[in-house]
Amino acid sequence: DYLGFTFVDAAQWLFFHYDGTIDQEKSYAALRALARDKCVVIPGFYGLMPDGKLRTLTRGGSDITGALAAAALDADVYENWTDVSGILMADPRIVDHPRSIERATYSELRQLSYSGAQVLHEMTIFPVREKNIPLNIRNTNDPDHPGTLIMESFDDVDDGRLITGIAGKKNYSIITIAKSGMSSSVGTFRHVFEVFERHGVSIEYAPSGIDCLSLVVSSEKVAPCLYSILGELEKQLHPDNLHVTENISIVAAVGRKMAFRPGTSGRIFAALGEHGINIRMISQGPDELNIIVGVDTKDFAPAIQVLYNSFVK
Repeated sequence: DYLGFTFVDAAQWLFFHYDGTIDQEKSYAALRALARDKCVVIPGFYGLMPDGKLRTLTRGGSDITGALAAAALDADVYENWTDVSGILMADPRIVDHPRSIERATYSELRQLSYSGAQVLHEMTIFPVREKNIPLNIRNTNDPDHPGTLIMESFDDVDDGRLITGIAGKKNYSIITIAKSGMSSSVGTFRHVFEVFERHGVSIEYAPSGIDCLSLVVSSEKVAPCLYSILGELEKQLHPDNLHVTENISIVAAVGRKMAFRPGTSGRIFAALGEHGINIRMISQGPDELNIIVGVDTKDFAPAIQVLYNSFVK
């Protein structure tokens, strides 16, 4: 009322399918009709089911509602105001006073989120990314801070910063299968993945060698069926060696510029080695947006601190 804006109830435009997904076409059309040629204020986190019942969104529901509204109205930018000055380059519980990320691509944000960074809910990203709308995360308590700007791509001016952010997650297990001639045996990897699929265990990473394959999985999810999985792998593959390594943590260095800098992997491995941190697993995606290492859980925090101090400070 004070600002002269019109109140629009989320239930008037945010519509779900019966399976709980958002009916984007219907929702976008409804909001465009309600908000035409006027400023509106919209509450978040809920909408309407096809039978007329209210349904609340999951964690981050208000962020998701804002992103959907921005996409529906083809906004120039989606400003998400929160209590921090953008996304931090590392976990502040591990690194003292980490810097904010000034700019990141949507792909980098996805990588950081998947690797354990506490960023926006995934569903917040998709609506604005589909419409190529920039996302700006700002601090309500520090409104002059530019926060973090997220776009599909940037015409970069080189600021010398190699890594965009560092993230990680604990409590993984590595199941390593070794068998002579594995790489030339047709269908071996498929058989391995099918075993995990039957038990409902997602494979996070799968680094491989000529005669070995390592499966990185959540310790919590694999624990109830670990011996059943090992038994099936033994029966189907008759491996030369089958080994489980527990208490593993994953640390990911993410950055769009890493692909263009020779020797980045070597610098990361050297920095960790100089501080006595043993690398138990290495994985790098074909897009070269991230370099992932597995370390003993006791080295989780030190590994993040070493990488931050080596590449950011």
